[in-house]
Amino acid sequence: MENYQDINAKTIDRWIEEGWEWGIPITHDIFEEAKKGSWEVLLTPTVNVPKDWFGDLKGKKILGLASGGGQQMPIFTAAGAECTVLDYSDKQLESERLVAKREGYKIAIVKADMTQRLPFEDRSFDLIFHPVSNDYVREVCPIFKECFRVLKKNGVLLAGLGKEINYAVDADEKTLAYKMPFDPLVNEEHRRLLEEEDCGMQFSHTLEEQIGGQLKAGFILNDLYEDTNGEGYLHELNIKTYVATCAVKP
Repeated sequence: MENYQDINAKTIDRWIEEGWEWGIPITHDIFEEAKKGSWEVLLTPTVNVPKDWFGDLKGKKILGLASGGGQQMPIFTAAGAECTVLDYSDKQLESERLVAKREGYKIAIVKADMTQRLPFEDRSFDLIFHPVSNDYVREVCPIFKECFRVLKKNGVLLAGLGKEINYAVDADEKTLAYKMPFDPLVNEEHRRLLEEEDCGMQFSHTLEEQIGGQLKAGFILNDLYEDTNGEGYLHELNIKTYVATCAVKP
């Protein structure tokens, strides 16, 4: 059977060709505004990340983990950071190259599977920016351990994390329909649903896995906030389906 990460990479490449919002690079005007200090970025669908989570970005070494698409790394570069982006989607990495070439800056672009050992030395980065992407991997705790390894002391991990409820409800988001955990590798009903909806291979994760996993890796949790899907019935009810965390390597 084809590796589920390869399935996801192909799925995301196709979504980008169809105009997926998370694969549309920022414009030149947005880049120029970021150079002036006016910028915002997202870890979750709608709530901007607090600026104080970043501190002064000038000279910082930032890893965009599963953060391709030409949306966040150009902003951080414009703010003075030295960026590396890792993603498993060719199209997402193409967007990074496009913006870097257009704006005339350098960025290290790495195609790799984040479920494997990260191809970086220990203590390589000051900050890791990790938008919602753990929904596409089965085991998240090893990812947090690798983040801890490649961060410097006092390094910061900013992560966007999905909650189980998005996988428990039906398409209309009005009925609890699926038993947790949502895992298409062992549950044929889950797999059929994802294939019918062209959703790639996705997996539910508990907060115990995602926040507890960061703590077990050695991080100290500094702050968090919640967010909705940005659309749909759960959003209309203001039900929080995502959480963003700011954690520090002591």
